[in-house]
Amino acid sequence: MDVKSPRGAYAKGRAKRREILDHAIALFGDVGYRAASLREIATRSGISHPGLLHHFPTKEALLLAVLAHRDEVDGELFTGSTGTDALRRLVDLVRLNAGRRAIVELFTVLSAEATAPDHPAHRFFVDRYRRTVAGVERAYALAGEAGALRPEVDPPAAARHLVALMDGLQIQWLLENCRTDMVPVVRAHIKAQLKAPL
Repeated sequence: MDVKSPRGAYAKGRAKRREILDHAIALFGDVGYRAASLREIATRSGISHPGLLHHFPTKEALLLAVLAHRDEVDGELFTGSTGTDALRRLVDLVRLNAGRRAIVELFTVLSAEATAPDHPAHRFFVDRYRRTVAGVERAYALAGEAGALRPEVDPPAAARHLVALMDGLQIQWLLENCRTDMVPVVRAHIKAQLKAPL
């Protein structure tokens, strides 16, 4: 493909945009959003600061693109899954995260920073947690309707417990230099709530 053609230029631009996102994920994960600089991300990406601004006009725009990209990739894992299958996919997500330290660091650092109402990702994380808890609650409720959930399990409470468990395990995993095996812990937690095999 000729990179001078519009299609070639578009492909090259998309590749550079993805490279910038990858470097931003790593830097935001290492030092947090507030301490990260666009100039450093541009240098790591092999472009000038104005070149980076061509792709992402503000630091906030870059941050939101990073977060949206992560959710888009993770969301593909749950396409078409409901009930017990959606709960099983959560275990798959934990397994996937165990191979993505930079992504886990990014999420952990930014979600903590974003508790401040003036943080540019505050609204993103408020909405994301609301959607996440609602989605997990729906998975538990559908598992219950299918007769797969133990009767003492309350879907709204179970959803909050599971999301808290997953986030807490990620922090422990990071602090212990990835030595904590998150997958069996999450699998055992969900399995104990089901009447059917996970």
